[in-house]
Amino acid sequence: MAGQARDGQYQELARQLSAVGAVKRDLGRILPPDCSAGSAAVLTLLGRHGDLRMSALSELLAVDMSVTSRHAAHLAERGWIDRSPDPADKRSRILRLTPEGEAMLLELSRRSAGLLAERLSDWTDEEVAQLIRLMTRLRASFGDCRTAPHRPPPPPPVPVREPITRTPAQAT
Repeated sequence: MAGQARDGQYQELARQLSAVGAVKRDLGRILPPDCSAGSAAVLTLLGRHGDLRMSALSELLAVDMSVTSRHAAHLAERGWIDRSPDPADKRSRILRLTPEGEAMLLELSRRSAGLLAERLSDWTDEEVAQLIRLMTRLRASFGDCRTAPHRPPPPPPVPVREPITRTPAQAT
């Protein structure tokens, strides 16, 4: 019975995690009109990791290089990033935040923090800290999902049946 209860917990957790999409959509609604969620993700990664090769950014975003290239072009048009040739490989580009991009990243952070503060205004500081701890732990449990191959869960164990032994009296 304990296994079934735990399965039920994991099913509920899966439902709750899929509902996180609503939170992400709400956060997406507060983005400036010329800054899509993809653009915000690129700015965030460049802010976190510093200068990146286009291929490394594509890997971090877990998207095709063509998608990354479109995001980079959009951000460069707005003056939020610079694209310069990679000294080690002239075919590749190094992306870096410009001062305008850093300002946009600060604005995105301000808007996100403001929305979270508004939506979680009835939460205690300890509840917010607990959520952060648990989400950090959840993310760590999954590791770097971009590079780890998906492995389906192992099949449930097959119950082992004891062989039926009959005494000579039972056989007749």
